[in-house]
Amino acid sequence: MTSTLARTTPTVERRSVLTRRIRLFVAATITYNVIEAVVALSAGTIASSSALIGFGLDSIVEVLSAAAVAWQFAGRDPEARERTALRLIAFSFFGLAAFVTIDAGRALLGAAEPQHSLVGIVLAAVSLVVMPFLSWAQRRAGRELGSRSAVADSKQTLLCTYLSAVLLGGLVLNSVLGWSWADPVAALVIAAVAVREGREAWRGDTCCSPAPGSMDTPASVEEAGSTEVAGDSCCATDQSCACCNH
Repeated sequence: MTSTLARTTPTVERRSVLTRRIRLFVAATITYNVIEAVVALSAGTIASSSALIGFGLDSIVEVLSAAAVAWQFAGRDPEARERTALRLIAFSFFGLAAFVTIDAGRALLGAAEPQHSLVGIVLAAVSLVVMPFLSWAQRRAGRELGSRSAVADSKQTLLCTYLSAVLLGGLVLNSVLGWSWADPVAALVIAAVAVREGREAWRGDTCCSPAPGSMDTPASVEEAGSTEVAGDSCCATDQSCACCNH
């Protein structure tokens, strides 16, 4: 028997469950990132680390991004607030990129030489474990609900994972090999990725969900044995969409 993919719209009950789930993930993301921002900015200031400061600012951006999604889903009609939430997320990315680029440029020009930061290394390692799970959970719920802003916010959380790896590499190279330039270079990588994600959020290029106001959602599989396909693909019939390829 051939498996059949059919587009379905979540029931009212299912949409309610997904909305509550997204709110929970958003609250968890905000809580973690507030702690992460305080630690990173404090450690970055002490160590004169552009990468750590950039990472801390990214945590603040993530809080703003999550808050935008929380605001969207606090209303009775989340779809009506979709575009505004995406714009807020995009502006947050651009602001982060601008500040980090300037700070990293100053560091490369010799304004301040970054010092060793054990706290920063530990923070980056912990974030590499925590953030992927939060991103995956929110993105899965957002794709099923058909919410571009929820998916955009989950990508911002996933970005933190990549930035954690970049930060960890820069801090370790500086601490072990004394490569002070590795820290601001890592910061510039953070800025470049932030610009890219900001552009995607601005365009709404975050998921192949329908336009705001429509609740047609990603394909689901009716027959047993094909559930995994639908669960892992935001649109089983279109593998070219952004969220299928990130």
